[in-house]
Amino acid sequence: VSTQSTGRVGGKNYDLIRNTAKRYDEGKDKPVVGANSTTDKHRRKVEKLMSRMDKPINIPERPKEWTPAQPREFVRNVMGSSAGAGSGEFHVYRAIRKRTMQREAWMDKQKKISDEQAAFEERVRENKEKEEARTAKKRAKRQRKKANKKKPKLEEEEEEE
Repeated sequence: VSTQSTGRVGGKNYDLIRNTAKRYDEGKDKPVVGANSTTDKHRRKVEKLMSRMDKPINIPERPKEWTPAQPREFVRNVMGSSAGAGSGEFHVYRAIRKRTMQREAWMDKQKKISDEQAAFEERVRENKEKEEARTAKKRAKRQRKKANKKKPKLEEEEEEE
């Protein structure tokens, strides 16, 4: 390790760090990383996972759906932006109003989702009823045709006897 200053910024500490980094890199055979296309990145990730088969893989669960906090029972002394409110009162009022607006937006979204789900289930039920009616009608027609085919044969057999 050189302790003599090379005249570069950082002096001997810079040389010490550079030489240490060289020695550290010499001992390792790093694979050459090729192009950085999406498939190459994915391939490298899969190879890294497959190289350590005994290590468990953490698959994160889906985050739970956000639900608003329940409203407080009673909020005292909130004057809002009216006259007589202190300098900090408006911020309290604004935070409460923001939470209320978020809760109302969430409730509207949940109602819309449930209405769409109910409408979908109704359409599915109607389609099933129509399909069953059509199937029953076609089944009756097939059975009539089948019965009509058997009638002439029965009549011929009776005439032969």
